[in-house]
Amino acid sequence: MGVDLRAVDIEMHAELLRAIAHAVRLDLLRTLTGGERSVSDLEAATGVVQPGLSQQLGILRKADLVLTRREAKQVFYRINHMRFAELSALLDAFADTIAVPRRDALSDRMTSGGGAAMFARMQ
Repeated sequence: MGVDLRAVDIEMHAELLRAIAHAVRLDLLRTLTGGERSVSDLEAATGVVQPGLSQQLGILRKADLVLTRREAKQVFYRINHMRFAELSALLDAFADTIAVPRRDALSDRMTSGGGAAMFARMQ
């Protein structure tokens, strides 16, 4: 059973989507898909330096998108899979509202060159 869109906490989900709608934060999350990383590893992998890195990680922590673990003086970050499951359920609820099955919609988009460029051409 999917998410009832009428019962969704709009503000909470808007904050969640704002948290991931940033190139640096998306890059940090992408880097964490490989598993837990220390702050120094994240800095080296993304090229984002302090204090900007701490600021962006703080936003991800506040949104509960990442979990932390401290070992001596090092802090390690990992993706909060439960939080992303909630986000996935929300997005799936929107995807289920389309008349074409998601698999077919994705296939159409990939073959037709969809996305923003297609939208711009239709204007």
